[in-house]
Amino acid sequence: MTITVKLFASYRELLGEEEILLDLEEGACVGDALSLLKLRFPVLVDQGYSPLTACNLEHVSKRHALRDGDELAIFPPVSGG
Repeated sequence: MTITVKLFASYRELLGEEEILLDLEEGACVGDALSLLKLRFPVLVDQGYSPLTACNLEHVSKRHALRDGDELAIFPPVSGG
């Protein structure tokens, strides 16, 4: 299956892309997609890669099952004061 990963904030800046297509095995979950992104883009690991995730505009956990055509958005952790 193929999903679209939308990148936001520092992730978009690091990779120089707004979105990436990922091919995953059927039955893959958000955690599988995040692991594949870390393998393909090691620079994410260097930046303390621990994204917030949303699938099809709804906040989801790493255990959320993905389907072909889903849109997975990843956001860097929020910090502030």
